[in-house]
Amino acid sequence: MNNTFIQPGKTIGIIGGGQLGRMMALAAKEAGFRIIVLDPTDDCPCGQVADEQLTAGYDDFQALQRLAEKCDVITFEFENIDYESLVSLTKIANVPQGAEIIRITQDRITEKRTLIDAGVKVAPYEVIHSKAELLNGIEQIGYPCVLKTSRGGYDGKGQHVLRSNQDVLEAEKLLVHGPCVLESWLAFEKEISVIITRNGNGDMECFPVGENIHVDNILHQTIVPARIKEDIAETAYRLARQIADHIHLVGTLAVEMFVTRDGDIFINELAPRPHNSGHYSIEACDFSQFAQHIRSICNWPLSQPKLLKPVVMVNVLGQHVAKLIKQIPLHSDWSIHLYGKAQAKHQRKMGHVTVLTDNIDITLLDLNNSGIWNLESEEK
Repeated sequence: MNNTFIQPGKTIGIIGGGQLGRMMALAAKEAGFRIIVLDPTDDCPCGQVADEQLTAGYDDFQALQRLAEKCDVITFEFENIDYESLVSLTKIANVPQGAEIIRITQDRITEKRTLIDAGVKVAPYEVIHSKAELLNGIEQIGYPCVLKTSRGGYDGKGQHVLRSNQDVLEAEKLLVHGPCVLESWLAFEKEISVIITRNGNGDMECFPVGENIHVDNILHQTIVPARIKEDIAETAYRLARQIADHIHLVGTLAVEMFVTRDGDIFINELAPRPHNSGHYSIEACDFSQFAQHIRSICNWPLSQPKLLKPVVMVNVLGQHVAKLIKQIPLHSDWSIHLYGKAQAKHQRKMGHVTVLTDNIDITLLDLNNSGIWNLESEEK
């Protein structure tokens, strides 16, 4: 089924109705597709722009069956889907991405083993099931290190940094959620990411490397082109392709990486979908990550993305929305994206701003001076 060409006018099903599904849907509708989204929340961000919404849980197989009956191809916008339900869905529907990539990326232990099998570097780690294993792992890895739940964590949730023995008691509470991964804390210089897309024919294309700045474990800014040497960028592309080939990727994959002071690259995490760090591509590239993803799952030839201009993308969280709205009349060069979420909760991703620029440093200063992202007060 991976080689099925899906024509305009056909119906694409999206599992998950958040902002990624919304932006997928908007890109698909530009090409003439109809959209049906499955999400448990009425009037979800994707549901606001879709042709139809099935309001049901992601593990509701009857709802998934209805989605299969109505759609010519099905994709997903996040990895926290019930794996067994997805396996069953692949038997009755055209799901080009398959279920295996979800099995890999839902579990940090499986993901790390897969990355090692792909021949790429990951931070030294130990699998932890008990306090005794945690103490032994700390002895092997040393401080500082970070304990992460193997499943379900995102945006810094489900992890705890350990800098000394005093942190063990708090960290071991994560073990109630199941197996964990204890990772060495790498002394990295940059966090970067590569968005790579591959279609059913094995054709691959990468978006320009993004440099990512996190605040409180949530992505704050992506700067493109990343401020790294050309040889590091080329290595990043090679590693992304190596991983994509190894897992027989169909669709879009975000590969998050750490770059050390010595120029080594360690793979941090994978996300089997368009990614927050690729949002800049909507304005800054001649082809967005969402349009490329739609081309991939519909088995169209992939575009070779070109960066039109340097760019800064900055996330808008719940606490930023009111300040952002006051600033809109003052900035003709800001592209504003708000996702249609009902409640602007603290630390919740509500939108993003993209600024094309001739001078990254001046743009970063202007964004900081806007007063929207008062990061020091947010951390207190």
